[in-house]
Amino acid sequence: MLKSRLLALLLVLAPAFSWAAGEVHLEDAQIDLQDKASLQRGAGLFMNYCAACHSLQYMRYSRLAEDLELTPEQVEQYLTRGDLKIGDLMKTGMAKGDAQAWFGKAPPDLSTTARGKIGQEDWIYTFLKSFYVDESRPKGWNNTVLKGASMPNVLWELQGIQRPLSDAKPADGVCARGELDAKSCLTGFTIQENERGRLSEEEYDRAILDITAFLTYVGEPARLKRESWGVWVILFLSFFTLLAWLLKKEYWRDIH
Repeated sequence: MLKSRLLALLLVLAPAFSWAAGEVHLEDAQIDLQDKASLQRGAGLFMNYCAACHSLQYMRYSRLAEDLELTPEQVEQYLTRGDLKIGDLMKTGMAKGDAQAWFGKAPPDLSTTARGKIGQEDWIYTFLKSFYVDESRPKGWNNTVLKGASMPNVLWELQGIQRPLSDAKPADGVCARGELDAKSCLTGFTIQENERGRLSEEEYDRAILDITAFLTYVGEPARLKRESWGVWVILFLSFFTLLAWLLKKEYWRDIH
């Protein structure tokens, strides 16, 4: 019985472990969901650069305002568009038919993008930093984390025009940071002086970290309270354990 249960558990976890151990090198996002300022900045960046194509159909503006400590006036002024109200779901204004005509496939909803896989936060963080110019692609962009991605680099004005650096594959064919193509390994990126974006490298990393934190929050809004309560729960359980031990000691002292 024990062996069968262990086997079932391994079968469930196998896809996650195989994904985490893939050839793509993921950077550690190190997000802090208790940093409300980061979540607020991430919400603003998402609405400015991502919401035109991607929806967050399981999140309401009112819940966002409550969790991120924003006033209804701030949400309606900076985050909503058109005639949307604070009680509405965060859906994109792009019609599905238009999206399919322009992109070949409607951009996915991102409500649960940061959930479901081990290291998904690191994946999002690395993905948004890994766009590079690829003139062979129809839209002129490619991504080392998700090759052939149909999504263009919508943040290029902030980051700049990034170009990949590569080296020939070693004899064992293993690339430390992932492969650029069948014959070369990715070694890094470069941005030429006349192609720099509005943000410095440090500022852009901060912006991507904010977007990643925001999407992580959207994927599980209850995590904000769950993590803040965690310390108090541990302290309570520690106190209760001590109390139970003292009670046991007092009870068994009379019996002995």
